[in-house]
Order: sequence, then structure tokens, then C-alpha cells
Amino acid sequence: MGLIINGQRVDDGLLGAEFAGIKSYHERQGNVSCCERDEEFRGYAKQNIIARVLLTQEALASTPAPSPEEVEKAFEKIKEEHGGEKRFYVNIGATPDQAEQIRNDLSINLRVEKMLDALCANEPAPSEQEVRDFYQQHISAFMSPEEIRASHISKSPPRTEQRDELYNQFRAIRKQLLEGADFDEMAKQHSDRGQDLIDLGFFSRGQLPEEFELVAFSMNVGEVSPVFASGVGYHIVKVTGLKPSAAKSFEEVQEEARTLLLQQRRQEKTRELVARLQTTAKIEEVTEEQPSEVA
Repeated sequence: MGLIINGQRVDDGLLGAEFAGIKSYHERQGNVSCCERDEEFRGYAKQNIIARVLLTQEALASTPAPSPEEVEKAFEKIKEEHGGEKRFYVNIGATPDQAEQIRNDLSINLRVEKMLDALCANEPAPSEQEVRDFYQQHISAFMSPEEIRASHISKSPPRTEQRDELYNQFRAIRKQLLEGADFDEMAKQHSDRGQDLIDLGFFSRGQLPEEFELVAFSMNVGEVSPVFASGVGYHIVKVTGLKPSAAKSFEEVQEEARTLLLQQRRQEKTRELVARLQTTAKIEEVTEEQPSEVA
């Protein structure tokens, strides 16, 4: 099922990609299994595409085009954010000969952003009390991450064929630890990571390799892990401390809260604009190819 919005044909592939992105997000959050919410997600995808096309059409009709210098500055910025020009093209699945199309897309995006900036230009700045109320209402957005402290014993086998031998050695080490052996002393004897890497200090999720964190964050303070493997060898971990997630003070996050509040207001204004545009828009659903402009 395709869309024609004010005479502009939307590429069916855009709807499919939007649907896939929405479904993938909910699957990662554990909110969906298989196809149970596909129709709901297709509805979200349709509304998102309609909103974007209407905003683009309105911006092209009402907002002057940015200068070539503005477009080039935005292009350089986005390449820098991707880690350089080469990585940028790899990440977006494009090639340098598509640079002019990318510049054209950036020009359109800049016009949309300028239109939305103008839409919010006369909004009064939020008061401190409004920011504080927003902070209280969205306290979950201002939590410090859970942190644990851990020590570990780690060693890589000198050759692949010796992995079983090292695994059995680590099983014997763990047995001694469970019987009361001192973890730090055992680490000094058997770890090949150096004494400065026995105590890892406090860390939060995302700072260490995933296979290590999966084990460490599933444990209680004082617990010794089973022997587990990573790409660099075998490990035994002992959790030695815990800092639970906690709300940051308003003073710590006041500017962050102000920014999020302004973003929320901008989103509300944008939704209001889309709703107004939809009242006069001609939106058609089509089931077969029709010759018209592709969004």
C-alpha cells in the first residue's frame, strides 16, 4: 500500500523502512513478539511518513533555501559526527558520487529546521519553576547509572589448543576461591593482565566488553562468578561494591532539564502544525504504481 500526499507519491520503500525501524525498536525493548503488533506499527509508520512529507512540503513553500555555505557546513559536520568522510559513506550505504543528492537532502532538512525554529521563536523562555516541575515529572530521565565495582582474574591461553587446559585450571582456581582463598592473592598469581587491572574500580554498563558486563551485572556483592570466556581468554569475576541508580539533584541537571523541556515544547508545536496541515491535505492510499513525483 502506497501513499500520495498532495499529489506527491511516497516511495513504498520508505513506508517499509519506517515500519521495520519501529518494529525493530520495540523488539529491542522486549515489547513485541513476532507479528502480533504489525498492523499497529504500520499505522505508526504511515503517520510518521505523512508528518515528514507535510512538514517538508510546507518548508519548501514557506522557507527560503539555505545558502551553499550553510549546506556545506552541515555536510562537513555530519561527516565529522560519523568519524570522517570515508566512514560516513560506509555508515549510510552511499558513495561519494551521491554527494550532490546528500547536499540536496541536507538543504531540505535545514529548511524544515528553520521553519520549526521560526514556529517556536516567540515562545517565552521556561521559568525555573517550570523547569523544576518538568524535572519532577520526568525524574526517570535524570537517574545516575547503576555502577558496580569488581575484581577479576583473567588469562589468555598461549595457543588455541591449550584452551581446555586453561579452562580446567580456572575451574580449580574458582574452587579454591569458593573454599575461602583470597581473591586478590589468587589474581596476582594467575592473572596475566597485570596487578593494576585486578581491581577494575566502579564502572557502569557500556564501559567494558559486553560478555564481561553480562556476567558482572548479574551478580551480588561478594559473589564469585563461574569461569567464563571472552575473545581474549578466560575470566573469573568477584563483585566488591555496588552504587545503585539514583536520581541526580535538580541543581546537577537543571540545564539538561531545560533543554529537554524546550525540546518537548518544540515537538508539541510540530505536532500542532502537522495536525493543521492534515486538515487541508489530500492524502490517498494507492495499491498500484501511478506516475508521480517520489518523496
